[in-house]
Order: sequence, then C-alpha cells, then structure tokens
Amino acid sequence: MITRRGFLGIAAAGCIAHPRHVRAQASTKMPRVAYVGSRQGFTQNGQAFIDGLRAAGRVPGQNCVLDVRTYDPSQAESLSGIAAQLVTAGVDVILAAGPSAIDVVTKATKSVPIVGIDIESDPVAKGWVASLAKPGGNFTGFFLDTPEVSGKQLQFLREIQPGLTRVAVIGDPRVNEPQFRAIEAAARSVGLTLQTVRIKTEDEVASAVDEVARQRAGALVVLTSPLVFGAAPRIANAALKHRLPSICPFSPRFAEAGGLLAYGPDLPDLFRRSAEYVDRILKGAKPADLPIQRPEKFLLVVNLKTARALKLALPAGLVQRSDRVIE
Repeated sequence: MITRRGFLGIAAAGCIAHPRHVRAQASTKMPRVAYVGSRQGFTQNGQAFIDGLRAAGRVPGQNCVLDVRTYDPSQAESLSGIAAQLVTAGVDVILAAGPSAIDVVTKATKSVPIVGIDIESDPVAKGWVASLAKPGGNFTGFFLDTPEVSGKQLQFLREIQPGLTRVAVIGDPRVNEPQFRAIEAAARSVGLTLQTVRIKTEDEVASAVDEVARQRAGALVVLTSPLVFGAAPRIANAALKHRLPSICPFSPRFAEAGGLLAYGPDLPDLFRRSAEYVDRILKGAKPADLPIQRPEKFLLVVNLKTARALKLALPAGLVQRSDRVIE
C-alpha cells in the first residue's frame, strides 16, 4: 500500500497494489516505510528508491507500505507537522531526503530508525551522528564530501575558459554554508576571485544573477539545496541570459534544466542504495551500527545546446570524458 500527502507520480510508475492484494494481506501487518523530502526531489528520484526496495524484495503495496510525505521548500515549516504525524503513525523506518527534512525528523524522534540522504551537510558537525564509522544513534545515511566536488567544478570551468579570473557562487545560506566555505577555499587555492550570492526564495534568482553579471563574473557555480533543486530552470535561464557558463552538482538535473554543466553524485544511485539500508534495518540492523556512506558514482553531464547558445567551443576532451551529452 502506498499513501501520500502531496505525492506525485507513483501511480504512473505502476506501484499501487491491486485492491485484491491489499485485502488478502489485511490480516498481516506489513512493514511501514516513510519517505520525507521535497516534492520535486521525490518526482526526480522516488522511483529509484522504489526500485531499490523492489530489488531487496520489498514491493510497495504487496509486502510493505510506502508512506510518502513531500513538502514545498518555500514552506519548510510544514515539515514539523509531517514529522510529528509520522512518529504518531508508528512507521518502522524513515527515509529523509535533504538537510531540512533530516534536521526536523531527527529532532522529532530518537527511537524510529532514520536513513538520510544529504549532499549539503557534515553529519558529524550537525550533531546527527557521533562519527562516520559508528553513527551511534537512530540515524545513518549517505553524505557527500563537499570539498572534493568544489575543486572539480572550478577545474571544469577553467578548462572551458582558461583565462577565467572571477567566479560567482549562488546558494541558500540556510543549508549551504559548508559548501560556501569549501568553494571559497578551492577558489583561493587556484587563484580565483569568488563572489558569493545568497538566496532564500526562487523569486530572488533573477535579481541575484543580474548582480552577478554586474560584478563581471566570468562563470557561475550553483550549490545544492532543496531550493536550488526546484529553481534549477530559473537559474539556468538567468545564467544563459547573461551569457554565464554555469555548473551545479545536481547531475543530471541542472544540465537537463539548461545549465551548461552538471557534475556531482548520481542521485538516483544514492536513493537506490538507501533502500538497501532501509531493508537491512527492517531485518534487524541498527542505524547506530551502519556507517555513513559516500556516493560511489559521479556524473558529468554537458549541455551542448547551451554551449552553442553561449557561443562556447567546449574542449573535445571534456566532452569525451562526460557521462552524457545533451544535444
């Protein structure tokens, strides 16, 4: 059985159980798995999580319940109510996607097992876990090593524009401060001047990129957050308007939205792997003993249509090294 609040797309994915199957198993309590994350994030990656559950032998609607609760990043205050409802409902394990969801859910319960996916935060610094190897509580998950990606982003931009001297970076200060610090350190190490721009709503995107252009930045680095995930098309369009090469770790989403480059962890793969942790917990494993894991797959996606619009001739080696090219 799959339940939802603000849920999109599962019926089309063929995961709703036929009523006969629901009635036949009504007498047997099925494990209840909850998903908490942004609406757009689930639309993009929810099927990968469901595929991971199926690979583990857990089919929503047949032998487990998937309770999907999504929210709009502009109304993150709704997360507190969602978390309270899930704890009251007695779910067996929660998948929390994104820093806001993780923060609220970990505060709501210290007993319900939680698996998190977050490419913005340091889980130790946040106090969510005692250590990466031994989380120690009811929380574990999958996190990105941000400094590594920051350096690669600047490397790709320098390949495209060898004379690049000034780069702008845009992000959400509520979750992106570690990423701001990482990109600032990476920029200093290669002699680039960095301009930081902080936004808190999608409506601020156009004016923020206008300011970037006024400051004569030669390229734009876009950080990751639920806000940025939803605003990706706006950011990509604004960068194109000002003829700014742009790159973001949301791969492939940012390039698909019109950004020049996307380089970052394969998010669908993280969602599939998170289903493995959910399955292990349902079989009796404790989050305290499941180490924090890093992404294993990274994707470089190049949008050649955007490159032509920017009148950029991308290095052949960069295109050849890419995992996907959007024509």
